[in-house]
Amino acid sequence: MNNTYIRFRGWVTAFFAVILLFSQCTLAEKKQEDNSPEPTLDGKKVLFVHGGWEGHDPEPTRDLFVPWMRSEGAQVIVSDSLGVYTNEELMDTLDLVVQIWTMGKISKEQEEGLLKAIKRGVGLAGWHGGIGDSFRNNVKYQFMVGGQWVAHPGGVIDYEVNVIDHNDPVTKGMEDFAMNSEQYYMHVDPNVNVLATTQFSGEHANWIEGCTMPVVWKKYFGKGRVFYSSLGHVIKDFDGKEVLEIQKRGIRWASESKYHSFEEWINPKY
Repeated sequence: MNNTYIRFRGWVTAFFAVILLFSQCTLAEKKQEDNSPEPTLDGKKVLFVHGGWEGHDPEPTRDLFVPWMRSEGAQVIVSDSLGVYTNEELMDTLDLVVQIWTMGKISKEQEEGLLKAIKRGVGLAGWHGGIGDSFRNNVKYQFMVGGQWVAHPGGVIDYEVNVIDHNDPVTKGMEDFAMNSEQYYMHVDPNVNVLATTQFSGEHANWIEGCTMPVVWKKYFGKGRVFYSSLGHVIKDFDGKEVLEIQKRGIRWASESKYHSFEEWINPKY
């Protein structure tokens, strides 16, 4: 057995040892990933703020989501006033803000209090006009949310929601589903992480035929997680199992801002 053969055998052995070690590390990482804890509201402090235009059922949705969050172990503070956003001592202690407040006006001090809290790590979650059509004159607020409603051609119509990310925990295991509600046309931040979309038929506005529009997204504002779904026009829309489940999962995700590292994505496409 010559030296060349011995060296060759040594290199082969070393090569397969490296491959084995890499495989074990990959499996360990995957196992750790699989065993990572699911987002939870247990022990979280949540502020639920409701008001604004009554057509989006702020009180009925309060009565749907507040008991559910409490059943999950969250401490929930309920407010029907935007003045709560100026309470810096309270805002400092929160994990999450859930808001249903369509249109209306917010003062400079109230807006600054909310933006400051989210930027430093408090999560924000909402749906439809509750955060996607609030405070139409406040562009800093819209920058935080990641989008602003501008139209719903045809009003309440039949349309389809297409789930485009089947790996994200918010939409995992879900398939496309039908809606009979307002199909939101929005001006959207290009840096949001889109999980579901819809396509406009052009029946009610022929110049947007074939347009693909984000419906569900995640984003950050500073350190704060922001979750938005354009579904949920009225309380009845939450009878749809997908609509309700997406919102619940999004609320849980947003509540984890202070406890998980930043999720990165580059040039989201939808």
